[in-house]
Formats: sequence, C-alpha cells, structure tokens
Amino acid sequence: MDAALDNLRILYVEDDARATAEVRDLARARGAQIVCEQSGAGGLLRAGMEQFDVIILDRMLGDLDGITIIQRLRESGVGTPILMLSALGRTADRAEGLDAGADDYLAKPFEADELFARIKALHRRAKGQEHSAVILFGAFECHVKARTAFRQNRHLALSPREFELFRYFMENAGETVTREMLLRDVWGISFDPQTNVVDVNIGRLRRKLEEGFDSPALETIWGSGYRLLDGR
Repeated sequence: MDAALDNLRILYVEDDARATAEVRDLARARGAQIVCEQSGAGGLLRAGMEQFDVIILDRMLGDLDGITIIQRLRESGVGTPILMLSALGRTADRAEGLDAGADDYLAKPFEADELFARIKALHRRAKGQEHSAVILFGAFECHVKARTAFRQNRHLALSPREFELFRYFMENAGETVTREMLLRDVWGISFDPQTNVVDVNIGRLRRKLEEGFDSPALETIWGSGYRLLDGR
C-alpha cells in the first residue's frame, strides 16, 4: 500500500488490454481506486460524468486520439489533472500534448515507479489549488476554488490553462515571471521544449485580460519574461 495513493480515484483510458491490466493491478496494489476505459469515446464520457483525482490517457487510441479528448475535456470545463502516455516521446510531441491541455506527459515504455510518482505529484499540485482563497491585485480578482477571474468586476472567460497562468501571475503579482518558471510550475516540466507553447498561451491570456479595457494587463520584459500589471 502507498499512503499517497490510498483511495485516489484514477481514470485510465488505454486500448491495449495487456497494458490496462498491468497498470490496473499495480494501482490497486498501491491502494488506488482505478476505473479503466478501452475506448476514447468511453473515456471522454466517463471523465465528463464522474469525478476523478487524476486521468491517465493514452495518446493513440483506436477511435479518438488523446489530443482530441484533452481538448474536448478542457473546452467543457473538466479541470482534472491529465497524464498523457505515448510512444511518441520527441520534444515536439511532448509540447503538443502539454499545449493541448495535458498536465504531464510520459513516454512509453516507462517504469511503474515513475508513473506513480508522477500521478502523486499531479495530485499534490491539484490539492494545493483546492482552497477558498481570493487573490486580489489592483483591479484583478482570482477566485481559486471557483476558478473564476475578474478585472474591474468584469468576469473574464478563461480556459483551464489560461486560468492556471492567470493564477500564477496573481500569486507573483508585480514580479517578473520567466519562461522557465512557467514551464516548471504551470506545465510541470523541467526542460524547455523549444517551441512557442508559452508565448502562444500568454498571447491568448493577454487578449482576454485586455479586451475592452484601456490599459495593458501583461508586460513583456524582453529577455526575462512577463509581469502582471495592476489593471487599473
């Protein structure tokens, strides 16, 4: 038994029966509650209807690919941490999965200990976000538990990834936030995937924070990173 996994509710979406059985048995031996789906459509339906602590999602499924599933889940407001598994382990593949909304990406083949270490890390991060704090900075409000954002009392419609970025900027309000900090603390990766994943998401967030307002919200600090302004 593993105390950190005890009663952890996991959804595992994988169309390989042998891999499904192996991970299922290992998870149960560690005390986790694991639900398995062998089709993308089944996993998508289950993830949207039930509450899970972590979702493990194979990237290449027979009916729906994992990227599509993640995008649909995030668009529908499902914020459950997702660990994507794939035989595609290149940096560009990892970046694509993370940009689609995955919280972590593990290439096959993998060791069981690493898989469960990553699951525990995802759950720890998610638990750290589950509190009722309201973060205030200038004209901005971040309601952490409700996952809602406001500027000058006007609601900002943010995607799950945009909200995570916004929350991180609010927690570091007025300070310069580097690309390395965002990759490590928002995407959960310790390497630079050498893509524009950060810049693209920052651009989307900036548009939503600034649209309809007269003053800028995010400042680019050339050669360093970005800084949240007070929005007044």
